[in-house]
Amino acid sequence: METNPLEPRMAYALTLGAISFLIAVVWGKPLINYLKKKGIGKQIRIDQPGSHQVKTGTPTMGGILFIVPVLLITGLLNIVNLLGMDAIGQSTLLLFFSLAAHMVLGAVDDYQGVKGIRGRGEGMSPRMKSGFQIIFATLVALVLYFGPPHWDYVGIPGFPDFFRIGVLIVPVTIFIMVWMSNAVNLADGLDSLAGSTSVVAFACYGLIAYLQDQVYLAAFCFTLVGALMAFLWYNAYPAQLFMGDTGSLALGATLGLVSVMTGQWLLLPLIGLVFLSETVSVTLQVAYFKLTRRMYGEGRRLFKMAPLHHHFELKGWSEMQVKERFWIAGVLAGMLGVALALV
Repeated sequence: METNPLEPRMAYALTLGAISFLIAVVWGKPLINYLKKKGIGKQIRIDQPGSHQVKTGTPTMGGILFIVPVLLITGLLNIVNLLGMDAIGQSTLLLFFSLAAHMVLGAVDDYQGVKGIRGRGEGMSPRMKSGFQIIFATLVALVLYFGPPHWDYVGIPGFPDFFRIGVLIVPVTIFIMVWMSNAVNLADGLDSLAGSTSVVAFACYGLIAYLQDQVYLAAFCFTLVGALMAFLWYNAYPAQLFMGDTGSLALGATLGLVSVMTGQWLLLPLIGLVFLSETVSVTLQVAYFKLTRRMYGEGRRLFKMAPLHHHFELKGWSEMQVKERFWIAGVLAGMLGVALALV
């Protein structure tokens, strides 16, 4: 039987995922104990459902649990590459930067929220946080466009070849990274919701990258998938640990970057359907409230509460029902996204 030359490479990518899982799951418990000892606990805002108040004090900044192993593995592989050995193929330092920079930004935000610098459960000011997100995304976008190779292409379902869009990739990348960074952050409101849907999205893009012979990108995606699964071990309901902005900002921005590097960023709204839905629900809620206040002198709400997962909670769905049904929707949308990438 003839062997597919890409099969060993996929085995390599999946093995990296297993290694990152083992590293992350082993140090998970000591990390939780350390965060508890330092009083790094989640502060629940008053605008969240009352059922969430019992989560107050649960350790946050848990994004460190899965990001650090990925940075260690990715950094080591790139060092080996620089020494002249082909450990991962093409450099993944840009992904390393995106993950690390947004992790630090999120950690600062989480720490300020825990310590109550701006009030109970409030971290860095939205303007300052957005400013750093835009700066990071702009740096990445400029490297993508001006550095070799030029990632200025886009795939359109139904067309076999990619299309070059030139300098337009710069604003596209900035928008996608900032949007996704905030979108995953909005989804991080229920135990294991953001983590499980991120696993699906990164696995889908990892498969797309593999099918496009971008093995280095597939290896990175599955390394992150493995580490995220270790996080879910501790984040499963009832959560022992929250990822916080430390994890959600990094996941979202890096997922956006991965979509650009595959050229399949038009499929991101589908593969990231849950994240899109959460963002749209907040946008519609705010717009509808402002519109009705202008028209009737009293603001009205389109949803019982936004983001969308809170709306279904207040309609009577249990937290686990919301999470599982959103995850199912994410899996189905991801399957369709991968299918469209193949046509």
